[in-house]
Amino acid sequence: MSIEWVRSNYGVPAKRGGRVEYNPFKDARGKFGTITGTRGPYLLIRLDGSKHSGSYHPTWQLRYLDAGDPAQ
Repeated sequence: MSIEWVRSNYGVPAKRGGRVEYNPFKDARGKFGTITGTRGPYLLIRLDGSKHSGSYHPTWQLRYLDAGDPAQ
């Protein structure tokens, strides 16, 4: 499945190279990362400081950052 498929089926603004914040615990500051691709219906995201990308569900605990966000 492509990143276009993820965008249209989950209604998220995902794009390769896009920045996200992953925050599984809403009471703590999340981790930032970069979308590197897809694996089936999941996004591949390399969290800052990691060597490898992991699989993340496009709607679970992800915040998509825009170009004007200072956290990028």
